[in-house]
Amino acid sequence: MAQELPSSITGSKCGRDASTYVFEWVKTASSWALALCRWASSLHGSLFPHLSLRSEDLIAEFAQVTNWSSCCLRVFAWHPHTNKFAVALLDDSIRVYNASSTTVPSLKHRLQRNVAALAWKPLSASVLAVACQTCILIWTLDPTSLSTRPSSGCAQVLSHPGHTPVTSLAWAPSGGRLLSASPVDAAILVWDVSTETCVPLPWFRGGGVTNLLWSPDGSKVLATTPSAVFRVWEAQMWTCERWPTLSGRCQTGCWSPDGNRLLFTVLGEPLIYSLSFPERCGEGKGHVGGAKSATIVADLSETTVQTPDGEERLGGEAHSMVWDPSGERLAVLMKGNPRVQDGKPVILLFRTRNSPVFELLPCGIIQGEPGAQAQLITFHPSFNKGALLSVCWSTGRIAHIPLYFVNAQFPRFSPVLGRTQEPPAGGGGSTHDLPLFTETSPTSAPWDPLSGPPPAQSHSPHSHF
Repeated sequence: MAQELPSSITGSKCGRDASTYVFEWVKTASSWALALCRWASSLHGSLFPHLSLRSEDLIAEFAQVTNWSSCCLRVFAWHPHTNKFAVALLDDSIRVYNASSTTVPSLKHRLQRNVAALAWKPLSASVLAVACQTCILIWTLDPTSLSTRPSSGCAQVLSHPGHTPVTSLAWAPSGGRLLSASPVDAAILVWDVSTETCVPLPWFRGGGVTNLLWSPDGSKVLATTPSAVFRVWEAQMWTCERWPTLSGRCQTGCWSPDGNRLLFTVLGEPLIYSLSFPERCGEGKGHVGGAKSATIVADLSETTVQTPDGEERLGGEAHSMVWDPSGERLAVLMKGNPRVQDGKPVILLFRTRNSPVFELLPCGIIQGEPGAQAQLITFHPSFNKGALLSVCWSTGRIAHIPLYFVNAQFPRFSPVLGRTQEPPAGGGGSTHDLPLFTETSPTSAPWDPLSGPPPAQSHSPHSHF
């Protein structure tokens, strides 16, 4: 005779079956969710492979200095108004050299690691922004202080979740805003330094922002990305326009003095492109007003040129590019190529004119001494005798190279000689006869009659004009 099971036993068995079913369902759903996350992560990584790099490798990949990981001079920045500059060294310390003082402050901070960018605040003599691995440091330096080691209390710390490492900083020409960018953060941050708060610009899905560059007139901001597209923002309504590139990301760019033209290069191409902005952007319009497409203005492909030292093969890709504030000289730091220049980067110089029509003409080459390679270039922001090109060399030296020329606005007056010039008779005389200034020369710095020797050692480059 069959015996009926107690209801308590039947209920516990059904409960175990239900809990087992729920457990299996949760397990299956979790495995599918994990697989989906892994697939999305691999897809994101394939679209933006730089996101798998370490912080140090990210900085090295997008830095405007060659060989950032091992170079002894990682970042260099002139002050926009005074004759002083800051330079970041391999040990992450920062030294500040002032032409009117023999005191050389050395800036150190426990958060000052993997320095990627320096930016002096315009209209201020003492505020320096530093892009670090985990934050932004804002140093305030007393110009009258004789201290060579300012305390860490002189530095503000700005940080934002997910915005590391910081690789680019850009002050507005008015000094009112500070922009920061990171290759892993798609948002550009606009900082109010006084309150230590920030507002992200409307961001776009993507792999981040690698470099920021204000136009000199303060109306636009160039924002390059790790992908094959770059954007230009207008600084009134903060809207942007995008320009895709075909073969790679935007490697470097520079603005004309009036902010109406952008020169840029693309990774993997030996070309310089020009993008014009004929319309005045901002002013309530809410659009940038740039041309629909860029034009090629220079082909830097490998070629053979005749120099005083014989034939040399030059050309290839550009690593960085700077335009002097007068708009009359463009310097391009080429990448080293084993098949070109024996692997040594050289600096190509061009004459430029922005109006009435744009012109770009080659005019010179700058090379280092044997064993020295140019790693970083920038122009002095207010040199009144032409253009002053500062070059950081792999040997740890800095050279300031004046490029004397007759200003196009005053074609019959030379600021070098201080008198009206007549055209040379019979083609005699050239800028090659003018002595090039370096910091080891016995004369004072060319930008001002300064007393005492300049602050740093220099390198004597070979220049061909």
